[in-house]
Order: sequence, then C-alpha cells, then structure tokens
Amino acid sequence: MAWVESTEGDVDYINGFIEVYNDPKGYRGSYESVVQIKDFEMSRKMSAISKEAQWFEDNSTIMDAHKKKNVVGISYNTVNVAGESGDASPSTPIGINLPNANWIRANHGSKSISLGNILYAYGQAGSSGRLEEFAYDKEGIELEKKYGKDADNLHTSLHEVIGHASGQIIEGVGTPKETLKSYASTLEEARADLVGLYFIPDKKMEELGVAESSKDMGRVSYDEYIRNGLMTQLIRIKLGDNIEQSHMRNRQTVSKWAYENGKAENIIEKVVENNKTYFVINDYEKLRILFGELLREVQRIKSEGDYEACKNLIENYGVKVDQDLHREILKRNEKFTSAPYSGFINPELIPVYNESKEITDIKVTQPKDFATQMIDYAKRYTTLPDYN
Repeated sequence: MAWVESTEGDVDYINGFIEVYNDPKGYRGSYESVVQIKDFEMSRKMSAISKEAQWFEDNSTIMDAHKKKNVVGISYNTVNVAGESGDASPSTPIGINLPNANWIRANHGSKSISLGNILYAYGQAGSSGRLEEFAYDKEGIELEKKYGKDADNLHTSLHEVIGHASGQIIEGVGTPKETLKSYASTLEEARADLVGLYFIPDKKMEELGVAESSKDMGRVSYDEYIRNGLMTQLIRIKLGDNIEQSHMRNRQTVSKWAYENGKAENIIEKVVENNKTYFVINDYEKLRILFGELLREVQRIKSEGDYEACKNLIENYGVKVDQDLHREILKRNEKFTSAPYSGFINPELIPVYNESKEITDIKVTQPKDFATQMIDYAKRYTTLPDYN
C-alpha cells in the first residue's frame, strides 16, 4: 500500500513476483524488476488522462452497477527505463499497471506507467514493409505512418491508466482468478483494450490535448488493432498451433467478435485480392459501438464472476486459428527478416574501483550481440546444472 501511495518521487521501481501470465492457473507470479526515471514533460501532458478518470468511468458503456462511484488514486507517469531484469527483460513491456489486487485498487488506488524510451525504441526498429504488405489501401498506410506511433502511445495510456482501473466487482463475488480461473488474464487484457478502443476516437481526446485528431487517431488504432488481431500476430505462432498467450488471445477475441457480430451490416469486410486477404473496416462509428457493447459484456463477466460466459467468449473467438489464413500470413511474411518478437541488448555497467576498493566510476559497455548477451546470462544466472 505504501508503494501505491508513493507517487511524488522522480525515481521509482517495480520489484517482485508479479504477473501470472506464465502460470495456466493464474497463481504463480513471474519475477520482474524495473527501475525507472520520470519523464517530466510527457508525464505532464498525459496526466490529463488520469485526472479525468471519473469522466471516463461515468461515460463508459458498462452497466451502472459495475461502475465505480469514486475512482481514487490513479497515478500515471511516462518514464524512461534505467534497468530491467527477470520477466521484464530482454523482451520488455511497454506499459505497466499495478497492483493486480482489486481490493488494493479500490481502497488505495493504482500506479500506471508508460515506458517512454522503450516505446520509442520499438517505434524506431524495423521498417514499414509489413504495414504495406498487410494494410489494404494507401490512405490507411499514410495515416498509419503519420499517426501510428502517437495512436499506439495513446491506446497504451488509456489501456493502462483507465482500462485496468475501471469497473468494480459486485460485493460478494470472488476475485477474477477465483471466479474466471485460467481465463482471468485474457479477459482483463481484453477489458483494458476495449476501454482504450472505445475512447480513443472520442472528441474528449482533443479537449485533453492528447490527440491532434481523435477521428484519425481512432481510425489508425482500429485499422491496426483489427489487422493485428485477425492476421499479423499469427506470425508469432507455428502453423497448426492454437493461440495460448493471454495478450494474443485477447486481441483475437476482440477482433473476431467484432468481425462476426458486424457481418450483418458489413462493418468489417473480408476482402481477397490477388490471393491476398485483408480485413477492411467500412464503418468506424459502428465498430466503436460494437467495441462498447463488448466492453459492457466483458465487464459484466468480471463483475459477476461469470465463468461459463468467459470461457465461451474466449474459447469461441480467441483460441482457434483459421489454418488457411494462417498459412497465407506465414507465406506473405517470409520476405521479412525481422523477428516477430523484439528483445533488447542491455548495456553492461562495470564498476571502477580505487585502491581503497571504493567505486569511482561506472563504465558502460555493450555486448557484441543478442546471442552473446543471452549466453552470458545463462552462464551467470542459470539455476540449473550444466551437466547431466
């Protein structure tokens, strides 16, 4: 509780056994550590979102009984990472919202951070090749190039700050890991994503000064989300496999549900041209309504602890993969050499001592390459024997 309520410092940390994504039962937390320094300029700009947390709650599509009457203690900062370890490195998150315990959130608030230098580094890596391969038209590609990074940052902020902090569980209902079991993490990520998707095209974003054009930012976010959820994230798994990772399940659940439930009005259209598949959004306003409807249902599931509805939603939309489409996506992706996941080469900090064994300086060096780094980590930090 003291950590949650300590919000004024310029340097902060996250350290412990925290996220349960790697445990199918959702109980065992993986160790992670992040040391971060506040980005003052971006934090001032984006604090407008956290200050309006009650507005977002009041204007959400969720049922009134599931809304918080008094959203408390949301702290949000953009930070620059000074060091990471454990589950946070070398493949790092871009945003963090803690604590995960709902009772602590309700009584003491929460901390949200966007990892600014990590987001910047991800944005600078790679090229626009995959975008041009999987996006349908030139207008969408140009909008993505213009607004894509800002739209991603804004969606991450809404996801972490408003999404995870919104809604409440009905009194007497157990925690999500008790009621929703192995599906809890996927549903929670879907819920936070849907909050971001619903609000990002809202004019409120312009009023808060966090979006130049909420309409264009919304379009870019919707295009990218549907494209990723239904197609491009499939490059991360082998042909024939189901989707297992919580965030990937979440994205396909949201995207496929919206596609299927919008078919009658052709809100999202599956287009095949020159033997290439695209998913084209024909009506962004109606898609926003669909996102709002799904958000309402996802929050209901969490608030009421409806395990069967949760299981059916995720199993029907988020797990199975269209094998023909998957085969096509993998084939189209063969021309690109960049890996589907990104990892960082971390600097090595080497202390320099004087004759009295006092540290007088720190030398910063870089490993030769990623493989060298990981082999060195294995030698120094493995807990398993290196012999049979």
